[in-house]
Amino acid sequence: METFLLANRWLHITAGFIGFFVAPAALYVRKGGPAHRRWGQVFFWAMVVAGSTALVAASLKGLTFLLLTGIFSLYLAWFGYRSVYHKRLSRGEARAGLFDWAGVGIGTAVFAGTLLYGLLNLQTNPVPVVFGGIGLMTTLRQARAFRRVGPWPAGQWLLNHISGFVGSYIAAVSAFSATTLTFIPFPLNFLWPTLVMVPPMIWVQRRYKKQFAQGQHPEKLVEVRIQPELA
Repeated sequence: METFLLANRWLHITAGFIGFFVAPAALYVRKGGPAHRRWGQVFFWAMVVAGSTALVAASLKGLTFLLLTGIFSLYLAWFGYRSVYHKRLSRGEARAGLFDWAGVGIGTAVFAGTLLYGLLNLQTNPVPVVFGGIGLMTTLRQARAFRRVGPWPAGQWLLNHISGFVGSYIAAVSAFSATTLTFIPFPLNFLWPTLVMVPPMIWVQRRYKKQFAQGQHPEKLVEVRIQPELA
């Protein structure tokens, strides 16, 4: 068992470091271009591995907060990745499938539990309240979008894509900070990535919204290539 846990730990660390350095590359290159898609896919699978290994370690060691944090990162990575395939939903040409509803349902249950866990331990650990609240708002907003009749607001799938991947990256940096940057006091060691990265993300999203309001189509701002059967 010790050998398995050690291998799981190193796999987690390796995947986390890959995601840590690859995400800025995906953000730097042209959005939707070949390099963006390539680095974005590397980041997504790195987060899948990092999140999955975190779940394994948390389950075997009985670490509730690590378990919830791993699911938080996994869900946001899935949310950002899957949002690219919601173009037809955003145009009102299709409805959400079982896969989408299952993801939202699991995410809602987990984040509600995270928020409750945080409220019950508020005096000793307020971080789950922040992560659980953000996650719950994300899943409930997405559920409302899936139930919406007619087109979504212009470019909503793109804004969701940004929120998901940036949110997953924030979770990864938060975990790195909490375990490595020991000179930062708790709970700031968990929360500073959120405080630093969310404002620029909101600024970018508002800039896109302004362009959409002026009549620019999302497909003109970013390159999006999706297999027809997955669109």
